[in-house]
Amino acid sequence: MGQLFWLSEAEWERIAPLLPSGRRGAHRVDDRRVISGIVHMLHSGARWRDCPPAYGPYTTIYNRFNRWSRQGIWTGIFYALTGQTGSVGTAALDATHIKAHRSAGGAKGGPSLTRSGAREAVERQRSMR
Repeated sequence: MGQLFWLSEAEWERIAPLLPSGRRGAHRVDDRRVISGIVHMLHSGARWRDCPPAYGPYTTIYNRFNRWSRQGIWTGIFYALTGQTGSVGTAALDATHIKAHRSAGGAKGGPSLTRSGAREAVERQRSMR
């Protein structure tokens, strides 16, 4: 496994005031550890499930990233660390594909029936009864 990433003291001092505080609910675990884990996972490009245990449970790492993304907190953090937001514009990615079943092409059953052929087949079935 590669080296782990940890925020330096200078980086932590820049982003600590930007973190949400005074929230209700359970107390957050060590913010510095979790944010270091998030940055490590974003940099490595690995699945969240493969997060090194040194950063804590992967569910905590992912949930914090996801929640703070929806709230826009990461924009302020990235700006404090890099001087830019990282947002250039909007983009849409489409990774859909269609897989047809092997019988969808009419391979073994012969050519597919046209509308008139389908009518004739139905009429033949009725006349056989």
